[in-house]
Amino acid sequence: MNDPRTQHSIAAILGSAVGDALGAPFEFGPEGVFSARFPTPGHGGEMCGGGGWDPGEATDDTQMAVLVGESLLECGGLELPDVFRRFQRWAAAEPKDIGLQTEDVLANGEEWDLAAALHFQTNQRAAGNGALMRAATSAVYFAPHGRDATMDAGRRIAALTHGDRAAWEGTAIFHELVRIALTGGDPLTALPETLAAVHPDHHRARYATVLAPDWHPDQATEFNGAVWPCLGSAVWALRTTSSYEDAVRAAIDLGGDTDTVAAVTGGLAGAVYGADAIPDRWTDPLHVPLPGSGGRVLRAAELTRLARRLAWQPGDAMP
Repeated sequence: MNDPRTQHSIAAILGSAVGDALGAPFEFGPEGVFSARFPTPGHGGEMCGGGGWDPGEATDDTQMAVLVGESLLECGGLELPDVFRRFQRWAAAEPKDIGLQTEDVLANGEEWDLAAALHFQTNQRAAGNGALMRAATSAVYFAPHGRDATMDAGRRIAALTHGDRAAWEGTAIFHELVRIALTGGDPLTALPETLAAVHPDHHRARYATVLAPDWHPDQATEFNGAVWPCLGSAVWALRTTSSYEDAVRAAIDLGGDTDTVAAVTGGLAGAVYGADAIPDRWTDPLHVPLPGSGGRVLRAAELTRLARRLAWQPGDAMP
């Protein structure tokens, strides 16, 4: 099964994981550190590790994406209680990194359909990028089902851990941009139509600002750990470069929440440019430990098989 849709689906998932692992050692650092350390693209060494991460090790961004993808496959569709239980088992296994909000929601003892909403009622802060970061697998799975279905799925999965609708809408936009790329379209030219499907309250206007052609991450009014500037930065990186590699480099060079901004960028750029655009020197050391799953570690080959299965549709040859 080597059709273009499948290859670009693989690249969306693999590309997100690669961006995550590349960006992790530079998290919370200043702008430009990545290119200062690796000034010449293509010379290697970028999967350097650091900050508690081994070279090529993906973070919670990819770990949670894998959990979503495996739930979709094993349940034959979206079973939100099952996704939530997988998240809980993972969180209880003490992963190296987990967002504070996500950790609280998964450990507060509430049911799957109440935990995030009650957290939001109490804290009034739930617009982080922790749902957006894990969306590559679900975006691939729902892409063949059309805009409404894929955006709805993005919202529903985001709502498991994030009670603020801003996080739902950002994840829905990412789903739709990936869907457009996987069907051979240009996600950048489709932004106006995508924004028209965003909730009409202040979320649509806010996303229109950060996704505008003239927006630059320097104009962000929040840290890029928030969902709006994270998605805006990823789209900016895609818009201002012409390759997967350059897009991910640009994302990491923004500094801040580098693993997640690069994961989101890598998912979009992978969907646009395809698997051949992701350098082998980045995929070869890639590995995704899965706390709470008996010591499993997924490498590029396992992520590729997962992506093939998520992209499979009736009528395709079995992956």
